[in-house]
Amino acid sequence: MPATHQPITRSYAPTPCQLQVIGSNTAMLGVALPMLMIGMLKFTEIEVKALVPLIGNTPWLAWLHAVFGEAGASYFLGVFEILAALLILASRWSARAAIAGGAMCTLTFITTLSTVFTVPVWEAGSGGFPWLNDFGSFLIKDIALLGISLTILAQGMNRLSPTNATQP
Repeated sequence: MPATHQPITRSYAPTPCQLQVIGSNTAMLGVALPMLMIGMLKFTEIEVKALVPLIGNTPWLAWLHAVFGEAGASYFLGVFEILAALLILASRWSARAAIAGGAMCTLTFITTLSTVFTVPVWEAGSGGFPWLNDFGSFLIKDIALLGISLTILAQGMNRLSPTNATQP
């Protein structure tokens, strides 16, 4: 009688815990990479010029030009964004980096989202709301990035809480 072979069953689907780790790491990179790349862009002439009307027309940002000048304001923001990105990348290993990076990114995204009150974000040629213009299209993603930044901040705070004293 021939031997019967049992089919080998392997599950290549990730478990919910694995998906959560993959999702968390993807979200972290989804904040860190744009912050790093856009932060580096702040050191280019084209970005310095692009920021002039945005900063100048936003009352709570206009002080940057007075303190640093046009190029200096862009450079300041670039250093801030690059540092925030590096802290987000380090947040995997350091709760303090998660807190600092999460707070810095939260501040960044709240600030950029607040410009919706000073800069047109609707495409007038298409009838306005709900059609976004180029700036609105750039800005809308910051809602998700703000949520991820707040999550990273909260996770860092939880890791340092007395009830989680064994966490780094």
